[in-house]
Amino acid sequence: VTRMGHAKVVQIFEAAIAGGTSVLVENMGESIDAVLMPVVARNMIKRGTQRFFKLGDKEINYNSGFILFMQTKLSNPHYPPEVQAECTLINFTVTEQGLEDQLLFLVMKLERPDLARTKSDLIQQQNEFKVRLADLEALLLEKLSSAEGDILDDVDLIVGLEDAKETSDEVKEKVASAAENEAKINEISENYRPVATRGALLFFLMMGLGKMHTFYKYSLDAFVIVATRAINSVTLRKPKEAKPKPTMAFEAEDTNDAEKAGGDSDREHARERGDDEENGDDGALDDMDRQESEEEAEKVADLSGKELSQRVELLEEVVTMFAFSYIRRGLLDKDKLTVAAMLA
Repeated sequence: VTRMGHAKVVQIFEAAIAGGTSVLVENMGESIDAVLMPVVARNMIKRGTQRFFKLGDKEINYNSGFILFMQTKLSNPHYPPEVQAECTLINFTVTEQGLEDQLLFLVMKLERPDLARTKSDLIQQQNEFKVRLADLEALLLEKLSSAEGDILDDVDLIVGLEDAKETSDEVKEKVASAAENEAKINEISENYRPVATRGALLFFLMMGLGKMHTFYKYSLDAFVIVATRAINSVTLRKPKEAKPKPTMAFEAEDTNDAEKAGGDSDREHARERGDDEENGDDGALDDMDRQESEEEAEKVADLSGKELSQRVELLEEVVTMFAFSYIRRGLLDKDKLTVAAMLA
């Protein structure tokens, strides 16, 4: 790990290129040192089977394990075209649209967990269907390429092709059905879009408070926790009733002192066996309860029309109030009125 302008940045690059290790250049600006431009532009010198980088007056033997990473804190950097053409740009900053989609999924997960689970299952199924179709296509091509003589005389090949075609048609039908169900779920989730839009707006408002004072710094993870608590405070989900677990009691009857003296060890072993059996029964019951809880759908409120509109308005107000309550704890007195006006 190094930075531009470091005293030994060239030596670090020389050792990494020759040794095949990775280099991370952090806090990049919009300019790159001219000495390192051959590395960024991949200007290598080929001599036989070997390749070299020229850094200053030295030629460094290139190792294929060398990887260069460059990191910048600039929100919207502008690099020369030759740099952008040779590098893969990855933007990790949060956009308002991307955050809105994440919050929409969070709202659906809290308000309609049944639809959220169904959508996740549909996405997983669609990915599996795509992989299966690709495997079938590869299988068909392999069978056709490996066929010898007249294809029509190869009974096994024809049967295999028919089975592959039937499987392919079945998978395509499932893909179409899954896409239709996903479209219906997306249509329902769009009703909760205003809540996600409000949440994204609140987060970027919080991030903008840093312009008022460097003291105001917030994280996305903390805001997600606040939004989750806000929605859970007015949840309509009905928790499942806990089922009492049957317990097993073991009673021992004492007959006389002599039997007590002679049967202590027997009763001890019996007690240990009883504890083991009870633990085993509890484990089995826990597994059964867990399986039943997974199979039973959680009771959720299916709203529509005016009730759904009122519910969405309530969620917007609650998220706004929780966000303001979270922000005001760290606000200076002179900024509270300003922030309240911004949230209004």
